Amino acid sequence: MTMAACPGCIAGAPMAENRAPAGMPTHMLVLPTIHCSACIQAVEQALGARDDIVAARVNLSARRVAITATPGADPTPWISALANIGFEAHEARPGEVQTEDDGLILRLGVAGFAMMNVMLLSVAVWSGASDSTRDFMHWIAATIAMPAAIYCADPFFRSAWRALRVGRLNMDVPISLAIVLACGLSLYETMTGGAHAYFDAALSLTFFLLGGRVLETRMRRAARSAAADLAALEPHRVTRVTGQGHQSASVEEVRVGDVLWLAAGSRVPVDGVLQAATAQVDRSALTGESDPVAVGQRAVLTAGEVVLTGPVTMQARVDAKGSTLRRLVELAASAEGARSRYTSLATRAAGVYAPLVHGLSLAAFLGWWWGSGDAYHALTIAIATLIITCPCALGLAVPAVATVATGRLFRAGVLVKSETALERLAEVDTVVFDKTGTLSDSALVPPVDLSDEARAVLKGLAEASRHPLSRSVLGPLSDVRAAAIEDVDETRGRGLRGVWRGQPVGLGAADWLTGDGQGTVLQVGDCIYPLARREQAVTDAAQALDALRAMGLDVHILTGDTARNAQRVAATLEVRQVHAGVGPEDKQALIQSLQAGGAKVLMIGDGLNDTLALTEAWASIAPGTALEASQNAADVVLLGQKMLGVPLVLRIARSARRRILENFALAAGYNAVAIPLSLMGFASPLMAALAMSSSSLTVTLNALRTR
Repeated sequence: MTMAACPGCIAGAPMAENRAPAGMPTHMLVLPTIHCSACIQAVEQALGARDDIVAARVNLSARRVAITATPGADPTPWISALANIGFEAHEARPGEVQTEDDGLILRLGVAGFAMMNVMLLSVAVWSGASDSTRDFMHWIAATIAMPAAIYCADPFFRSAWRALRVGRLNMDVPISLAIVLACGLSLYETMTGGAHAYFDAALSLTFFLLGGRVLETRMRRAARSAAADLAALEPHRVTRVTGQGHQSASVEEVRVGDVLWLAAGSRVPVDGVLQAATAQVDRSALTGESDPVAVGQRAVLTAGEVVLTGPVTMQARVDAKGSTLRRLVELAASAEGARSRYTSLATRAAGVYAPLVHGLSLAAFLGWWWGSGDAYHALTIAIATLIITCPCALGLAVPAVATVATGRLFRAGVLVKSETALERLAEVDTVVFDKTGTLSDSALVPPVDLSDEARAVLKGLAEASRHPLSRSVLGPLSDVRAAAIEDVDETRGRGLRGVWRGQPVGLGAADWLTGDGQGTVLQVGDCIYPLARREQAVTDAAQALDALRAMGLDVHILTGDTARNAQRVAATLEVRQVHAGVGPEDKQALIQSLQAGGAKVLMIGDGLNDTLALTEAWASIAPGTALEASQNAADVVLLGQKMLGVPLVLRIARSARRRILENFALAAGYNAVAIPLSLMGFASPLMAALAMSSSSLTVTLNALRTR
């Protein structure tokens, strides 16, 4: 439900029928010119109406449409159908990324430079320059303004032309018309020696609107696809065991019954069963729990898991298209597409703006021409009406506030990635937390009777590791001087080994260090010390949850861990609603059920198993320690913040929403005063430009109150 606050697009296209995708998408088209919800609706409606397409889902952030149709179908008719409604499209190439830049920063700089220079020339005219001096200043202004306006306003011109040539209106049409008419009338005045030229009006209009679009684009660029991150977990090639030996093959060639060879550290490509006697498996991708799991022969392996020991062999139970990982990718893509349907406040306000602007301007022209008989004077008033009603304030209402709010949050260690995140966060009424890694973490507890030498060795080994579990013992050992461990070697998922004073030392899994036992142990020579493990709430979790409850929010805990562990943490944090033992798809289903009941859910999680829930929720937050895929799926990332960052984000989001609504009220009040003045002929195009600039400045100053 993410939606760009696109000031240049109308939200007036009819709502496309909501068709659920049937199976994995078979084709991907790039849509480089889409901007807002109207674009999404128009594209999905055009493609959904075709008999050869089962489903089409647009992802605005990626500027792509995923199409489910017959594999191998020719997409040329679909591209032509989109071209007929004004949208450029082409087939996606592997690795292709949409930058959606259009040189906006350069155009903004050129517009600002040209605007300031033309305004300097205008000062001479305003100061009383006349005759040849005034004409000379106008010609210099024209020399600067005409090429600058043509170049800088090109994104608006192209967008307006794409809409007009297929019989549609969007917000870029009145913008383009105002710029063209202001420049054209000014050039006419310059060529005929007229007293007034309005090049500065055209450039200031261009500058402010480009500023709004740059602010919007900078936030959108931070967003990445969670579905793409999940898809990246699937290996491209596998090693298949056949009668002729080991053969490399594409993962797409895997069939049910194939025997696959996996080296240590390999990711399982498809669902299957283990053929080796034993193996250690990292299942954090699906369960969120970081501890490796020991499995035996005929154990089920799921695509996305990592085999830590090896080499081993497995037998495929499904092909690549039927794997759990592919299903998770499809669900994540579906959730991302659904979130793209959120219509921002600016887009909703823009829905009625374009026809109103055109109607008022046309009425001004016809009325004054009929009343005065002077077509030139009527055109001047119509241009003033277009300029004075151009949506600068509307276009800046959301981006200005969002930029101030996201800047404040960034200074507090919070990264906002989605352009509509603040609006959605301000509306949430339910907060769902993942447990492990989000609200709680695991810690090793050194034995109380540990000798001083053993404590020094434990600290030396812990400092040599980056694993959170190893580092957790450093707190209790803060007063201990670490031993100098030599030849330290860390094995992923197992632990560390080294040498101290000629004897072997280690910290890790008991069966790995000693060949027997369970749990985590410290080895110092021939001595083995068991280390207990406890799960504890993160330091500020209780305070954060108290703040959320004080804001009137309903709090849930959602975890793949056991009910016993979940209830223990929930009791510490006074959370009554706990959902334990749930997998990735069940987490997504729970979010769906809560939202089907009318809740607007904020999901907070850190693991790959949380990715579907993060994309499904109304809004989502990931801790800075979260996996990259989870951070990319989330709207907000807590970079330097712990859980106290969550109530901070919600407070600022609510404040930002108030500022946005105030900005809309200011823009409406400005139009209520300015439009009648322009219609009555009291505002020249120059005065209209000044009024428009003043309204934009007022909106920006009000946005700064969010600080």
